[in-house]
Amino acid sequence: MKVKIDDFADEWGPEKILQVYEPETGMKGILVIDNTTLGPGKGGIRMMPTVTIQEVFRLARTMTWKCALAKIPFGGAKSGIIADPKQMSEEKKMKIVRAFSRALKRVCPSLYVAAPDINTGEKEMAAFALENGSMKSTTGKPVHLCVKPGVKCGIPHEYGSTALGVVQAAFTAANYLDGLDIDNSTAAIEGFGNVGSFVTEYFSQIDVKIVAVSDSTGCIYNSEGLNYEKLQDVKSKTGSVVNYHPGKVIDNKELFELSVDFLVPAALPDVITQENVDRVKAKIVVEAANLPMRPEIENILSDRGIMVVPDILANAGGVISSYAEYRGYNPKRMLELVQQKIRQNTVKVIETALTKNVELRDAAMILAKERITKMKKQ
Repeated sequence: MKVKIDDFADEWGPEKILQVYEPETGMKGILVIDNTTLGPGKGGIRMMPTVTIQEVFRLARTMTWKCALAKIPFGGAKSGIIADPKQMSEEKKMKIVRAFSRALKRVCPSLYVAAPDINTGEKEMAAFALENGSMKSTTGKPVHLCVKPGVKCGIPHEYGSTALGVVQAAFTAANYLDGLDIDNSTAAIEGFGNVGSFVTEYFSQIDVKIVAVSDSTGCIYNSEGLNYEKLQDVKSKTGSVVNYHPGKVIDNKELFELSVDFLVPAALPDVITQENVDRVKAKIVVEAANLPMRPEIENILSDRGIMVVPDILANAGGVISSYAEYRGYNPKRMLELVQQKIRQNTVKVIETALTKNVELRDAAMILAKERITKMKKQ
């Protein structure tokens, strides 16, 4: 796994790149601690056979900007375990997670605080924290695990904090668009996992019509709208949203080309590219996933009058929730904090973009860099 640090190193980081291996379990892992100016690096553990240093670095850098923009005392980091959980038993998976935790103990939680990501959840975070010996080594733990004795403060993904932030960002941004009637708006959501399912639920609660939802097997479309509870039931019983009726099964790529008000990429990176950017018809694209498109693609959409709410702003609800758990807040206080910070930051980013005549991502980057630079000078 050869990589040249000069390929991506700059004034902001990365500070450390660790590659770890344990022969007994076969665990192979990567940790990139990008920047700790504001606090220990924060970022999830993804478990995939295709994880690379470059991918982990891109995600760690995203976390650097996301935490700075959210004004929380975390830096940016990310980690990955190179393994396919679909090809192993649950026992084997947990052994690998515990091995990864042991390998990172020297830097976690002093320089790195973990979290769930692709193919890891609250069970894995519990195993990681218990192996580490500090409940502050990770967030996203089960409710029964606590930072302070007697205080239950694990906040698992079931509270939907990332999705709550996405919807708050979407609605706050929509107020700046002429001709968008929120009360009669429509949405298409890519992904029905930890983030996308909750985005669907929150949108449905405020009567946004969900016309399309996808998962790894396909996409279901109905111009009259999809029912969230029924989608959940179908997904749970059959394993896929494509078995929802009534609806038309379409290719996942077609979801990005639908005429909707809100388009929410909530699963994979690089789903809007040079190949399909000209066919996007949404009024607002809200990046619930990390890196669903590159900045140059965002600029193409913006030039066409499509607002793009960048990932470092839109999906920061997850890391704000992590901060709340890290501090020992209860879920109610966490959800209030997510809503408050996301609304305030969305307004700040949009107003900065309008004042400086720049794109939303550029405005978000200006604010994030200002906050890190200010801390460096103190």
